[in-house]
Amino acid sequence: MKKLKQISIFLENAPGRLYEATEALGAAGLNLRSLSISDISGFGVLRILVSDVATARRVIMEKQFPARVDEVVAAEIVDTPGSLAKVLKLLMENKVNVDYMYALAGTSSGRAVMVFCFSDNDLAIRLLQENGIRILDAESFGILESPA
Repeated sequence: MKKLKQISIFLENAPGRLYEATEALGAAGLNLRSLSISDISGFGVLRILVSDVATARRVIMEKQFPARVDEVVAAEIVDTPGSLAKVLKLLMENKVNVDYMYALAGTSSGRAVMVFCFSDNDLAIRLLQENGIRILDAESFGILESPA
């Protein structure tokens, strides 16, 4: 499967809340493969790709953090000026919206990995692959995913 399961955790924007979530995941032996956090009106949205999705969901539910699982797409693009704009132009021309995105650090030489949530993930995957852009799967990240 080319789509990844991302967990979005909604945290009060207050000292210690991010620590509580990440400490609980770490204590359960889970490794964060990527993360992004943004602020929305006093709350943070922590978006993570984690080594074991099912265990992470259980841990987050036990901590009673509001959360949901979303499907995202990780694309490996050339790490040169203008590469992202070319990808975005392809999507724009085909009326695929980027709902949000973030980048990963520590990727292979000469490549950047972007994690996207698209208005139409399946169409975006098809367009990207047809244009020679590699889509990364859960195995690429060492992620265990339970069936939906």
